[in-house]
Amino acid sequence: MATEGGGKEMNEIKTQFTTREGLYKLLQHSEYSRPNRVPFNSQGSNPVRVSFVNLNDQSGNGDRLCFNVGRELYFYIYKGVRKAADLSKPIDKRIYKGTQPTCHDFNLLTATAESVSLLVGFSAGQVQLIDPIKKETSKLFNEEGLLSSPNQATSPGGTVV
Repeated sequence: MATEGGGKEMNEIKTQFTTREGLYKLLQHSEYSRPNRVPFNSQGSNPVRVSFVNLNDQSGNGDRLCFNVGRELYFYIYKGVRKAADLSKPIDKRIYKGTQPTCHDFNLLTATAESVSLLVGFSAGQVQLIDPIKKETSKLFNEEGLLSSPNQATSPGGTVV
Protein backbone atom coordinates (compact mmCIF):
# COMPACT_ATOMS: atom_id res chain seq x y z
CA MET A 1 0.00 0.00 0.00
CA ALA A 2 1.13 3.55 -0.60
CA THR A 3 1.86 5.79 2.33
CA GLU A 4 0.96 9.39 2.87
CA GLY A 5 3.44 12.10 3.78
CA GLY A 6 2.66 11.64 7.47
CA GLY A 7 3.70 7.99 7.44
CA LYS A 8 0.14 6.58 7.80
CA GLU A 9 -0.91 3.60 5.74
CA MET A 10 -4.01 3.97 3.61
CA ASN A 11 -5.95 0.87 4.70
CA GLU A 12 -9.24 2.68 4.31
CA ILE A 13 -11.50 1.53 1.48
CA LYS A 14 -12.85 4.41 -0.56
CA THR A 15 -16.61 4.53 -1.08
CA GLN A 16 -16.46 7.19 -3.78
CA PHE A 17 -13.94 8.91 -6.02
CA THR A 18 -13.98 11.34 -8.91
CA THR A 19 -12.35 10.98 -12.31
CA ARG A 20 -12.62 13.09 -15.42
CA GLU A 21 -15.46 10.80 -16.61
CA GLY A 22 -17.53 11.47 -13.52
CA LEU A 23 -18.21 10.40 -9.95
CA TYR A 24 -17.93 6.74 -8.96
CA LYS A 25 -19.84 5.84 -5.83
CA LEU A 26 -20.43 2.63 -3.86
CA LEU A 27 -24.19 1.96 -3.93
CA GLN A 28 -26.45 -0.08 -1.68
CA HIS A 29 -27.96 -3.17 -3.31
CA SER A 30 -31.44 -1.64 -3.35
CA GLU A 31 -30.16 1.48 -5.09
CA TYR A 32 -27.97 -0.39 -7.57
CA SER A 33 -30.59 -2.97 -8.57
CA ARG A 34 -33.35 -0.43 -9.23
CA PRO A 35 -34.85 -1.53 -12.55
CA ASN A 36 -34.53 0.81 -15.52
CA ARG A 37 -32.70 3.63 -13.81
CA VAL A 38 -33.77 6.93 -15.30
CA PRO A 39 -30.74 8.78 -16.68
CA PHE A 40 -29.99 12.21 -15.29
CA ASN A 41 -31.76 14.89 -17.28
CA SER A 42 -30.89 18.44 -16.34
CA GLN A 43 -33.61 19.98 -18.52
CA GLY A 44 -36.65 18.33 -16.95
CA SER A 45 -37.62 16.59 -13.77
CA ASN A 46 -39.38 13.29 -13.17
CA PRO A 47 -41.07 13.58 -9.79
CA VAL A 48 -41.36 10.31 -7.89
CA ARG A 49 -44.50 9.64 -5.87
CA VAL A 50 -44.81 6.87 -3.29
CA SER A 51 -47.99 5.32 -1.84
CA PHE A 52 -48.27 2.73 0.94
CA VAL A 53 -51.07 0.39 1.99
CA ASN A 54 -51.35 -2.32 4.66
CA LEU A 55 -53.41 -5.32 3.54
CA ASN A 56 -53.31 -7.32 6.82
CA ASP A 57 -52.59 -10.63 5.09
CA GLN A 58 -51.74 -13.88 6.89
CA SER A 59 -48.05 -13.98 5.83
CA GLY A 60 -47.11 -10.98 7.98
CA ASN A 61 -45.96 -9.00 4.93
CA GLY A 62 -49.09 -6.92 4.56
CA ASP A 63 -47.42 -3.66 3.58
CA ARG A 64 -47.38 -2.80 -0.11
CA LEU A 65 -45.51 0.00 -1.84
CA CYS A 66 -46.33 1.74 -5.10
CA PHE A 67 -44.05 4.28 -6.76
CA ASN A 68 -43.58 5.82 -10.15
CA VAL A 69 -40.41 6.83 -11.97
CA GLY A 70 -41.04 8.75 -15.17
CA ARG A 71 -43.56 6.76 -17.25
CA GLU A 72 -43.22 3.57 -15.18
CA LEU A 73 -45.39 2.49 -12.23
CA TYR A 74 -44.16 -0.25 -9.83
CA PHE A 75 -45.96 -2.22 -7.09
CA TYR A 76 -43.94 -4.20 -4.49
CA ILE A 77 -44.15 -5.97 -1.15
CA TYR A 78 -42.65 -3.60 1.44
CA LYS A 79 -40.70 -5.28 4.24
CA GLY A 80 -39.67 -2.17 6.15
CA VAL A 81 -36.65 0.09 6.18
CA ARG A 82 -34.27 -2.58 7.50
CA LYS A 83 -34.83 -5.06 4.67
CA ALA A 84 -34.85 -3.80 1.10
CA ALA A 85 -37.56 -4.86 -1.30
CA ASP A 86 -36.45 -7.14 -4.14
CA LEU A 87 -36.68 -4.57 -6.92
CA SER A 88 -36.06 -7.16 -9.61
CA LYS A 89 -39.43 -8.85 -8.82
CA PRO A 90 -42.32 -6.37 -8.77
CA ILE A 91 -45.83 -7.65 -8.11
CA ASP A 92 -47.00 -5.39 -10.94
CA LYS A 93 -45.19 -3.07 -13.36
CA ARG A 94 -46.84 -0.79 -15.90
CA ILE A 95 -45.22 1.38 -18.56
CA TYR A 96 -47.29 4.18 -20.04
CA LYS A 97 -46.45 5.50 -23.50
CA GLY A 98 -48.57 8.58 -24.15
CA THR A 99 -48.64 10.17 -20.71
CA GLN A 100 -46.97 9.71 -17.36
CA PRO A 101 -48.33 9.09 -13.86
CA THR A 102 -48.19 12.18 -11.68
CA CYS A 103 -49.99 10.94 -8.55
CA HIS A 104 -51.56 7.81 -7.08
CA ASP A 105 -53.26 6.60 -3.93
CA PHE A 106 -54.82 3.41 -2.56
CA ASN A 107 -58.42 3.01 -1.41
CA LEU A 108 -57.74 2.02 2.20
CA LEU A 109 -61.40 1.19 2.92
CA THR A 110 -61.70 -1.60 0.34
CA ALA A 111 -58.14 -3.01 0.49
CA THR A 112 -57.88 -6.78 1.12
CA ALA A 113 -55.10 -9.34 0.66
CA GLU A 114 -56.71 -10.46 -2.63
CA SER A 115 -57.55 -7.08 -4.12
CA VAL A 116 -56.61 -3.42 -3.76
CA SER A 117 -57.85 -0.39 -5.69
CA LEU A 118 -55.22 2.09 -6.84
CA LEU A 119 -56.27 5.39 -8.39
CA VAL A 120 -53.62 6.85 -10.74
CA GLY A 121 -53.63 10.40 -12.12
CA PHE A 122 -51.78 11.25 -15.33
CA SER A 123 -50.09 14.32 -16.79
CA ALA A 124 -52.71 14.72 -19.54
CA GLY A 125 -55.61 14.78 -17.06
CA GLN A 126 -56.78 11.15 -17.22
CA VAL A 127 -57.49 9.16 -14.07
CA GLN A 128 -57.28 5.36 -14.05
CA LEU A 129 -58.52 2.82 -11.52
CA ILE A 130 -56.37 -0.34 -11.41
CA ASP A 131 -55.92 -3.41 -9.22
CA PRO A 132 -52.19 -4.25 -9.13
CA ILE A 133 -52.74 -7.54 -7.25
CA LYS A 134 -55.19 -8.95 -9.80
CA LYS A 135 -53.33 -7.07 -12.58
CA GLU A 136 -56.61 -5.62 -13.81
CA THR A 137 -57.43 -2.23 -15.27
CA SER A 138 -60.94 -1.25 -14.25
CA LYS A 139 -61.75 2.17 -15.65
CA LEU A 140 -60.17 5.15 -17.37
CA PHE A 141 -61.83 8.47 -16.54
CA ASN A 142 -61.49 11.67 -18.60
CA GLU A 143 -60.05 9.65 -21.49
CA GLU A 144 -60.75 12.49 -23.91
CA GLY A 145 -58.76 14.89 -21.74
CA LEU A 146 -61.67 17.33 -21.56
CA LEU A 147 -60.88 18.19 -17.96
CA SER A 148 -57.44 19.73 -17.67
CA SER A 149 -54.96 18.91 -14.95
CA PRO A 150 -54.05 21.67 -12.45
CA ASN A 151 -50.76 22.28 -14.29
CA GLN A 152 -52.42 22.97 -17.64
CA ALA A 153 -54.26 26.08 -18.78
CA THR A 154 -56.92 25.96 -21.46
CA SER A 155 -57.86 28.58 -23.97
CA PRO A 156 -61.51 29.58 -24.50
CA GLY A 157 -61.70 27.06 -27.37
CA GLY A 158 -60.79 24.21 -25.02
CA THR A 159 -57.30 23.56 -26.40
CA VAL A 160 -54.42 23.09 -24.00
CA VAL A 161 -52.07 26.05 -23.88
